[in-house]
Amino acid sequence: MSDLTPILESAVQSKKLLEASARNIQALLSHSTSPVDHAAIRELVASENWTELNNRFFRTIAFGTGGLRGKTIGATVTSVEQGQPQPLGRPEFPCVGTNAMNFTNISRATQGLVAYVKEYFATTGKSGKPSLCICHDTRFYSREFAELAARVMTENGCDAYLFEGPRSTPELSFAVRHTNSQAGINITASHNPPQYNGYKVYFEDGAQVVEPHASAIIDRVNAVQGDHYEAVPDAGQGRVIAMGSEMDEAYMERLATLPLDPELIRRENSLKIVYTPLHGVGAVIIKPMLARLGFQCEGVPEQEIPDGRFPTVKSPNPENAEALTMAVKLADKIGADLVIATDPDDDRMGIAARDESGKMSLLTGNQIGSLMAWYRTRMHFEKGILTEANRSRGVIIKTFVTTDLQAAIAEKFGLRCVETLTGFKYIGEKLRHYEEAIPEELRKNYRQLSEEETRRLRLEHSSLYVFGGEESYGYSGSDFVRDKDGNSAAVMISEVAAYAKSRQLTLISLMDEIYCEFGYYLERGESLTMDGAEGAAQIKSLVKSYASHPPESLDGTPVDHLRNFATDEIFDSEGVRIPSEAMLMITLTDKRRVAVRPSGTEPKIKYYLFASEIPAANASFSLTELAAAKPRVAASLDQLWQEIKADSTKRLG
Repeated sequence: MSDLTPILESAVQSKKLLEASARNIQALLSHSTSPVDHAAIRELVASENWTELNNRFFRTIAFGTGGLRGKTIGATVTSVEQGQPQPLGRPEFPCVGTNAMNFTNISRATQGLVAYVKEYFATTGKSGKPSLCICHDTRFYSREFAELAARVMTENGCDAYLFEGPRSTPELSFAVRHTNSQAGINITASHNPPQYNGYKVYFEDGAQVVEPHASAIIDRVNAVQGDHYEAVPDAGQGRVIAMGSEMDEAYMERLATLPLDPELIRRENSLKIVYTPLHGVGAVIIKPMLARLGFQCEGVPEQEIPDGRFPTVKSPNPENAEALTMAVKLADKIGADLVIATDPDDDRMGIAARDESGKMSLLTGNQIGSLMAWYRTRMHFEKGILTEANRSRGVIIKTFVTTDLQAAIAEKFGLRCVETLTGFKYIGEKLRHYEEAIPEELRKNYRQLSEEETRRLRLEHSSLYVFGGEESYGYSGSDFVRDKDGNSAAVMISEVAAYAKSRQLTLISLMDEIYCEFGYYLERGESLTMDGAEGAAQIKSLVKSYASHPPESLDGTPVDHLRNFATDEIFDSEGVRIPSEAMLMITLTDKRRVAVRPSGTEPKIKYYLFASEIPAANASFSLTELAAAKPRVAASLDQLWQEIKADSTKRLG
């Protein structure tokens, strides 16, 4: 028993410390041999910082279906964690706690993942050792976590393909497929604040893990008690295999197949682009890739420097206007047409483009995706890839909370539109099914075939993936990557911008053309943030309230129908059962919709609001009619959000 036990018990009795926190503190003290762990806990107890102890220990960080995500730096940094001075002012050691991203939890997760990969590999009949790919971004501790994961893998009998430096999430997905590995790990927390990091897990198809593998991996991770393990004998250990420029080149060769009209790009060589990776990894691929294709691209020098503090932005999130401020300023200085920004792990992309007045305006994730979906669908027909005879093979995939405009585009062109749950892993799962639909004898070397050859197989035997995306700024345009891809997105939106310029249009005015043809669709994303142990309880309470007592009306409009994705049996347009998820979709009688779901990666509950005005059948809006519709639709969503906020306050009581 620890000499801290009486103090912890007293804090629990006085309701300063949660019972779960006390149990997890005692468990860590009994299992850990790290002097940092013991000293940090003692310091927080001595200072009676119960709030910090609760936030660090109220739970054991859950290894979910996507992996781990949590803080590496606490709100309070103890003196032992601060340690010796480090570059960029980072604490020497990551945050101690069961609910934190630290060496103990990285080791636990990797031990569990490796245990499952070895079991799975044994069933494949392959010879040799299983292998896993490891990638990391520019965040604090990312390299150390990646190297630790590689060591755990090799000492437990697996080969580890480790990128020599920071690389993007989509390149990790590509590398898993290119090396024929059984799994992959990316150390990243995407666009979260600097004090966070994460651990994303991919399976052999290059997509994030889904069932049945997800639950099996979770079981293996939960069975691991701590960071200690017995390494296999030297003869059975794996190797660390470095990946670098050769993998970059293989990936870029595939990216070069994305443009559907390369000649258009060469003709419109006056298009100027400003790109920023927001201190992340994106410049490794995007700048040289755009230059290779013939685009003029200039970087934002201050933001090309890898820096886990993300010092020039409030948040390294390309959907926030503030994050693009420096890039827009440079674009105005040099007369650029387009600004592209990617988040730190380069899977999300945001843009700004000039409007008719010459001012730079941000586009939403739904608008960016719709521009690419419309252009790529149109060009597939113009280039003869899709025809009247084979159009039923074409498919656009989007999430349930992504704009219905993309479904309208698919319908008008005669393509299928398939909806998935939030998370690109479900789009990746669809791509795996489409690949597996190709006769086995024809797809034995599928990953080594050219893009033209795989496209032919997909058109003849399966489904041709034209475009996929989600409203949260994630997109892809082919199946050689099985996750959202900021590199692919940068290539695709640059081609759309070149097309618009060839017609003396901006991307903003091209978007209006699409609205006039299909109708005006407007979406609004909102969220309520609830941090720490108390916040987690509030989110749980709110989700439970919506499920047990859904609203009967909102903004004075009755609810027409409601879908509870946690309890209802829901199938997609291909007849596949949608997995259960804590999401509620509320449709009002005036066709406005609201989706409510807790975030899987952040301490938030998210709300997705939808409204539209559609022209009469076989008609289009004029620009004047569109201009009149826009404020009406926006006002209807604003009223709806005010009602939802008021309702949520009542529910939290």
